[in-house]
Amino acid sequence: MRDLPQATDLLEWYNTHARKMPWRVSPADRAKGIAPDPYRIWLSEIMLQQTTVAAVKDYFERFTTLWPNVDALANAKDEEVMGAWAGLGYYARARNLLKCARVISTDLNGVFPSSHDELLKLPGVGPYTAAALSSIAFDQPETVVDGNVERVMARLFDEHTPLPAAKPILTAHAAALTPQKRPGDYAQAVMDLGATICTPRNPACGICPWRAPCQARDLGTASDLPKKTPKKPKPIRFGTVYIARRVDGAILLERRPDKGLLGGMLGWPGSEWVEIGTPDHPHPIRAEWKTLPAEARHTFTHFHLRLTVKTALVPMDRAPKSGVFHEQSDFRPSDLPTVMRKAYDLYRNA
Repeated sequence: MRDLPQATDLLEWYNTHARKMPWRVSPADRAKGIAPDPYRIWLSEIMLQQTTVAAVKDYFERFTTLWPNVDALANAKDEEVMGAWAGLGYYARARNLLKCARVISTDLNGVFPSSHDELLKLPGVGPYTAAALSSIAFDQPETVVDGNVERVMARLFDEHTPLPAAKPILTAHAAALTPQKRPGDYAQAVMDLGATICTPRNPACGICPWRAPCQARDLGTASDLPKKTPKKPKPIRFGTVYIARRVDGAILLERRPDKGLLGGMLGWPGSEWVEIGTPDHPHPIRAEWKTLPAEARHTFTHFHLRLTVKTALVPMDRAPKSGVFHEQSDFRPSDLPTVMRKAYDLYRNA
């Protein structure tokens, strides 16, 4: 009978090959008794949802420089945090980040709870984040399962049930392997293994610390796993945005409603985004509007978006029907969400 993968084999590999990340405490430092900062682990985990490590690093450094602890973040202005988040996507995360920081600062005296159940009570903290935080920050033996872990488990056990139906099966395998000793390092080790060796394409099975017990390696199925249920094609939505510049250089912007996509973010006044028909939206200010020849295109999780961009130059005495003029010195394109910045780039380069 095949031996089960051993956590000790993976931890020995991790001791040498752990990725260096600004929020991570190295295995050597953890062995010296240096504990991870729960604030930094929490912040990184929220940022890493639906995003890559490479994309997150600069944002993490910026946030921890501006707000080095949870109390500092809790006291930050909403617009400053949303501006610092701009470009990272999934803006509900930023809103929940602030809500969570304020709960911890105000209700919990700035101290993160260590248990999975208590963490789940915090705004924006779901089962995965609670497991990751309790495991990595507090060394609790929780089962941490992300896409990397699912891939490693599917290959170790040659599991051909397609995702997402396979999630409970793969989670059960991951739970069975999670050790009582060094569970935080172990959780990070499995994720590192998936990110660096057990990669989606061309896994480096020859140098994998779990190559011996891996069933997919023996059967030659590693590159085919995990199986995934085919996704439905994403629909296309259409909309219009209006970029108005006043003769003194001020830019017309509006803050989007807190709920919904890009909630709470600054952006251009514009129409709703619809799949069928032409979105109807009154101009935000009386002007001679010109339509740019190119569209601003962006892809969200569930749909593709194509925006018509209309521009105008307006006089000083013209009052907007919607939105507020922002002085040129106060306007930073980097504060805009990516799709709005794409529209601005088209305008700037027209």
